[in-house]
Amino acid sequence: MCCNKLSEGAAAKFAELDAFIDTLGIDRADERRRGRLIQVLHRAQAIFGYLPREVQIHVAKKLFLTEAQVSGVVSFYNYFTTEPKGKYCIDVCMGTACYVKGSEKVLSEIERVLGIKADTNPTPDGLFSISALRCVGACGLAPVMIVNGKVYGKVTPAKAVEIVNEYKKLG
Repeated sequence: MCCNKLSEGAAAKFAELDAFIDTLGIDRADERRRGRLIQVLHRAQAIFGYLPREVQIHVAKKLFLTEAQVSGVVSFYNYFTTEPKGKYCIDVCMGTACYVKGSEKVLSEIERVLGIKADTNPTPDGLFSISALRCVGACGLAPVMIVNGKVYGKVTPAKAVEIVNEYKKLG
């Protein structure tokens, strides 16, 4: 386990991940262990907030896989991230329907209010990160903004600021 680049409390996070993996009863001789990889990566991302190289290496060792096998899965699925995200992940749909209905203005206003650009580092306080997504499949609600999985439809720039301010109050 390598914790030198991770936040304080990394040892406790690795211990939590190990406890979860141990409940799976993974056996080196059982090829089905590969089928547990996505489940373990989801849990690791929930614990750490993202999947830095150190976590991927640790998962590979625990599942008796190569680092390349783990890295390949992490890079293939958009759900997984190797960069830290904010406590509140704001996704703005930039698909055609949302874009035509003003999602670019919504995104610009969120970036202005939070002082960060989409698809970059979180806010300095670690509360928010912003992502610009392709179509999320909610075209009838365009433009769409999603915060930690909660969908907000027919969002205007002003409504987006109200939503962000509500999450700021939660801290």
